[in-house]
Amino acid sequence: MTEHSMFSRLEDFISLARKGEDIGLTITLNKQILTRKFEPYTVGEAEDEVDTYIFAADYFFLFEGKTYEVTKLYAFGIEGEPLDITKRNIAVADERLKMDYRRLREARIAFEEKLWHDQLWGRF
Repeated sequence: MTEHSMFSRLEDFISLARKGEDIGLTITLNKQILTRKFEPYTVGEAEDEVDTYIFAADYFFLFEGKTYEVTKLYAFGIEGEPLDITKRNIAVADERLKMDYRRLREARIAFEEKLWHDQLWGRF
């Protein structure tokens, strides 16, 4: 079970680790599909729907015997978009994720690195 508290950002755990606290970390990458209806007075007809995707990472930090979950969004797009755009979004999400990995490693938080490229590329 995860705890909800004042620890809601990666930076909260990076700061704790820099102060010498022992922080455990497991990361899960996911692609969430959301269906959005267009609202009146926006682009598209009110009854139109569009499937969008979001590349998100769920960070599960273990601190003082409790697990804290932090979710961070890295990129989004539209289902069915041209393949080159989807691949570009995967690359952008991976580069943003690598920046966070670098910050976590610099704080001496151990974790297994995962990238969307490795998980999704075989689907294209």
